[in-house]
Amino acid sequence: MDLYTKNWFEQHGECLDEWQKSAYKDFVNMMGDGENPYPCIPGIQGFLSNTLRFGFAGSPKDEGSYKQLADLLKQYGKVSRNTGKYASLVVFFDSRELVQEEATIEEYQDQFWTILNQVHKLDEEEWPEHIPKEPHHHEWEFCFDGEPYFAFCATPAHVIRKSRQFPCFLIAFQPRWVFDEINASTTFGQKLKRAIRKRLNAYDGVDTHPALKWYGQQDNYEWEQYFLHDDDSSLSKCPFTAMMNKFKKIQS
Repeated sequence: MDLYTKNWFEQHGECLDEWQKSAYKDFVNMMGDGENPYPCIPGIQGFLSNTLRFGFAGSPKDEGSYKQLADLLKQYGKVSRNTGKYASLVVFFDSRELVQEEATIEEYQDQFWTILNQVHKLDEEEWPEHIPKEPHHHEWEFCFDGEPYFAFCATPAHVIRKSRQFPCFLIAFQPRWVFDEINASTTFGQKLKRAIRKRLNAYDGVDTHPALKWYGQQDNYEWEQYFLHDDDSSLSKCPFTAMMNKFKKIQS
C-alpha cells in the first residue's frame, strides 16, 4: 500500500480508480469550501501545507482491508514526524457496496470498531508503556506500532452532524504528538478550541456532542470521540476489547 500527498494527487491523480479519484475530490471540496468552512482548522492547514498523507483501502467489510490499513499505519508512523506539525493520515475505504446497501450509522460503527480491533491484532509492537491499556481511562488512546493516534471516523450515513459525513467511509489518524502545542494547557490551544467549537456549531447546525472534551480531562474518554452518533448519545462501553482481554489474560 502507498501513502500519497496532495502534491502527488495534483500531478498523478488521473491514474487512480474512479472511486479513489471521487473520494479525494470530495475531500478537496470539503477542505476548500470557503463559504461553509470545515471546522477542523489544523486539518485545513495540514491539507494546504501538504502535511497530510492519504491512503486507500478496500471495503470495510473485507478482511483484506485490515492488513491494508495496518500496512499504511506502519508506513505512516515512520514518516509522520517529518511531514509537518499538523500531521494526519487520511484513509478512504471502498464503500460502494455499503452505500448501495444504505448501511446505517450503527452498521458503520460496527465496521469501524471491528477494523480497529482487527488492525490491533496485526500490531507487532508492544503497547506503549505511557498509554493506559484500559479504554475507560482518560489518557487511553488507540495505538499502533508504538504510536498513539486519535482516530476520527466519517461515514455516508451521518446526516445531522455534517462534520462526520463523507461520501465514503473515512478514518483519519492524528498522531498524539500533534496535540502537544494545541491542548488545554496552552493559550494557543485554548483559543484554537474556541474557534473550532464555534465553527463546528455553525457547520453542523446543532450543539457540540457532549463527548467532545480535552485529552487528559478526568471525564474525557477518547474512544467516545472516535465515532460520534448523529444524536447526543454514546455507547456505554468501548468496543475496543482486544487489548483489555489480552491484558486480563496476562494478569490472571
